[in-house]
Amino acid sequence: MLLAIFLAIPGPLFMLRAFLVLCIATCCWQIAAAHAEACSAIDFMAMPLPQTGHPPEIEALLAAYPDLLLSADGTAISVEGSSWLPLGTRREIRAQQALVAPTPMDQFLQTYPLGTAPVAMQQRKAPFFDPGRFRNGRFFALLWFTSEAVARESLVRVDFAGLSEAAVMVTARRGVACQLRAAVARLEGRPSEVLTAAFHAPGGGFNWRRIGGTDRLSAHSYGIAVDLNAELGGYWRWSGAEEGQVGAYDTRIPLQVVDAFETYGFIWGGKWHHFDGMHFEYRPELILHARIAANMR
Repeated sequence: MLLAIFLAIPGPLFMLRAFLVLCIATCCWQIAAAHAEACSAIDFMAMPLPQTGHPPEIEALLAAYPDLLLSADGTAISVEGSSWLPLGTRREIRAQQALVAPTPMDQFLQTYPLGTAPVAMQQRKAPFFDPGRFRNGRFFALLWFTSEAVARESLVRVDFAGLSEAAVMVTARRGVACQLRAAVARLEGRPSEVLTAAFHAPGGGFNWRRIGGTDRLSAHSYGIAVDLNAELGGYWRWSGAEEGQVGAYDTRIPLQVVDAFETYGFIWGGKWHHFDGMHFEYRPELILHARIAANMR
């Protein structure tokens, strides 16, 4: 209705036109904000594990993304049933190969270590232990976006209220923004100088770009990744280390942050051999797969 009134206004009344544009924009923002507040975050560390009889990788995928469809023979997935992506197999291949050309199932080649116990934090010392860095491009295009324009249309702002005045832009698709808000809210009741510093001057959220030195899209391109304070997190390339020979590093990202983000589906790049200590990425399928794997032992 507002748009119809706006279009009927004669051209010279540009001030009124501008006012109505502002009103429409404000109304849209309020509707989007209300929708965001109404979302229900999922605690992936507490949700019941699926028991479908499918392989653990498929169980994790279907539980993490309930709108995914599995083909009758269990070999392909789809979102709307019109285009099917073969899952392939989880191959016995080197991590270097999986990094460049993984099948969707190869994304589970390494099990992400949950929690902040010493054993979980020490696994990254193994060369090329990078669970979460193996990303199948077709899988991400199916699940998220195929173009920057479409990705941008889904973005919403997430403020780190109570921790700093910083904010990032992430996608609202599949509840990513809702999950990020829940992770931040989990931390707001425990402010401290160190915790606040982690959210100070964040490195950013959405950024449609390629990973340095490759032709592969970064997880930031899909609006599912956020970088916190780079000064606290660190990045392996900045250390001058050689690939596959990255040693210890001094992360100052509080472990409370890691626990909160994992609870709501975000893996931490600080657990990678090729560490990206500021980086958190929404990959609930890897969180659930780790829980299923632990339950099978």
